[in-house]
Amino acid sequence: MEALIWVGFSQSLFAAMIMFTKKDRSLPDKILSGWLVLLAIEFIICALNYRIFGNPVYSSSFFIFNPALYIYVSSLTRPNYKLRWIQLLHFLPFLLSEYYIYFIGQGFPMSSFFLKDEHFTFRILFAITSILSWSIYNPFSVYYIIKYRRRLQKEVSNIEKTESLGWILVLSIFYISYCSIVFVLYIFFAFLRIEPMVLHVFIYATLLVLIYMLSFYGLRQSGLSKQAEESGNDSEPYKYSTLSTEMKQDIKEQLIEYFEKEKAYLLPELNMDYLAKQLKIPKYQITEVLNTEIGKNFFQFVNSYRVDAVKKMLAVPQLKYSIEAIGYECGFSSKSSFYTVFKKITGETPISYRKQLFS
Repeated sequence: MEALIWVGFSQSLFAAMIMFTKKDRSLPDKILSGWLVLLAIEFIICALNYRIFGNPVYSSSFFIFNPALYIYVSSLTRPNYKLRWIQLLHFLPFLLSEYYIYFIGQGFPMSSFFLKDEHFTFRILFAITSILSWSIYNPFSVYYIIKYRRRLQKEVSNIEKTESLGWILVLSIFYISYCSIVFVLYIFFAFLRIEPMVLHVFIYATLLVLIYMLSFYGLRQSGLSKQAEESGNDSEPYKYSTLSTEMKQDIKEQLIEYFEKEKAYLLPELNMDYLAKQLKIPKYQITEVLNTEIGKNFFQFVNSYRVDAVKKMLAVPQLKYSIEAIGYECGFSSKSSFYTVFKKITGETPISYRKQLFS
């Protein structure tokens, strides 16, 4: 356990230093730096618990991780997000629980959780606050990520890995699963009045894994698309639409005609702002028509044309372009996005599709 604690402390602090010295640091980078420093402090506190009390103490790591994840996700996905001093109140449960343990109470083993002594009220409040923290911060974190990803598909035609935030979504879902397991184990061991060292090891080992994920992917995370950040109304369905059936049909025809004649999908930087300007139609009206009349969002609509263009080029036997070059030629901005979108639409990779054509 001691080795685990010092590895966690070292990794957190080292990653925080690298993140803090990252060139062109964004607000999310600064938040992640602070988050990692707090996690390093939590590992030190864990070491002190063993030194002072001689046994594991209830982990307050959730009171750091839950609000920090929420704040970090908010800074990545919410428009014009700013840090304010009042947001330090998110970490008040952590400070209060640590203050009580060190200055008022004592080390609380799991075996005495339901013992009705002078600290019983604190233990119950600790449990209730933990549950509330898990059930409020984590769902909101996932909600903001999913909302951002949907909004992104309405605004841009090429989405890179750093823009999609897939890694933080996976991390959030993994963390929620971990919290659920810890909650069940806490109840199980408390009722049996067993002091489980394995649970404490599990908590801090998982925390270390999460720190490695934050260190690796957080450092690679770049600035997000301004298009997605500044997008407007995201509400669906279009209950109060001002567009008549005839207006929707007219916009639909203009869209299809523009794409087929001008081949706008060949532009890698094509986005909703550019399209709205070319058609002289408000973005929200185009979005509504895409969703209600065509059944696709902007990303799906544009890339369906790109994939069709790729198919036509792949069907030419004498074409000397590489498959990657064909993707770029048809409007994709990277090999990874090209392969991902093509497989999602056709069910196979461009390589296997071409092999089938000439087999």
